[in-house]
Amino acid sequence: MMNDEYGNNLVMTNKQDPLREKSFGMAIRVVRLYRFLTEEKREFVMSKQILRSGTNPGAMVREAANAESGLDFIHKLGIAQKETGETQYWLDLLFKSEYINEAEHASLYHDTEEVMRLIRSSILTKKKNLATKASAVILLIASFSFLLT
Repeated sequence: MMNDEYGNNLVMTNKQDPLREKSFGMAIRVVRLYRFLTEEKREFVMSKQILRSGTNPGAMVREAANAESGLDFIHKLGIAQKETGETQYWLDLLFKSEYINEAEHASLYHDTEEVMRLIRSSILTKKKNLATKASAVILLIASFSFLLT
């Protein structure tokens, strides 16, 4: 069994999923940040907020993998996108209020930007695929209608 960069056991599969891996890794870093904030800095309000928003994208990515439809997939990743943006807000606030230093902020913020790019790319790809399928169906219906006349 292999471990990821965070020391977690990985089940080997033939297909890599960078979004799943990055969002899970970001969640682990946010959990560690939460522990640091509550134990070392004695901060309990913003830490709860960033814990919630920073772990949500990984959960939404997992839910999207089992979406009931293409639109459901897009909706779940849309939520992940919003929560990633909220996580960026809390990171900025924690930095500006001097709970985390510049290096900590930059490193975690970089993770959120990577996850955000992957989410946006997945949403756009799914929308493109759905549009292509819709166009094919319309073309098929139009062709069938033509044959009936």
